[in-house]
Amino acid sequence: MWVMVIGDLLIFGAYFIIFMVHRALNPDDFLAGQQQLDLTVGAVNTVVLLTSSWFVARGVVAARVGNHTAAVRFTGCGAMCGALFIATKVYEWSATAGDGHSLSETEFFGFYYMLTGVHLFHVALGLLILGIVGRELRTPHRCRMPMVESGAVYWHMVDLLWIVIFTLLYVMR
Repeated sequence: MWVMVIGDLLIFGAYFIIFMVHRALNPDDFLAGQQQLDLTVGAVNTVVLLTSSWFVARGVVAARVGNHTAAVRFTGCGAMCGALFIATKVYEWSATAGDGHSLSETEFFGFYYMLTGVHLFHVALGLLILGIVGRELRTPHRCRMPMVESGAVYWHMVDLLWIVIFTLLYVMR
């Protein structure tokens, strides 16, 4: 899992550097694109993912002390927040596309759809991983804590990536 997390961080780091170089070369286009995004929706998604990470962290703590019922519940709440993130992102994409902003409209929107789309794939993969973690937690006598902790590490990486994406796309002018 650590190899995958480090690999993803390096790949996204390259995406972020390329984004910042292109933004520096065409600041007016990027500013105009940023102003078309709904900051409130982006902020809601940020709070949703931060909340999900809190739930997943609480799940790991509960599992470590042997409270597998609470660990399952916390992990499930984290996964529900992840599903809410996906639903909110789909809503935002449909609203953005409905406003006429396509992948090929401007360089900014090309980056917007690519970065959020690749991140959305990682959220979906994270939900699958949280499902595996939940299965581990439902069988306490066979529960492998390294599997639970590795799933949490992946989920927190997805959260960290969103914070950078949110900052680059929505906040940093």
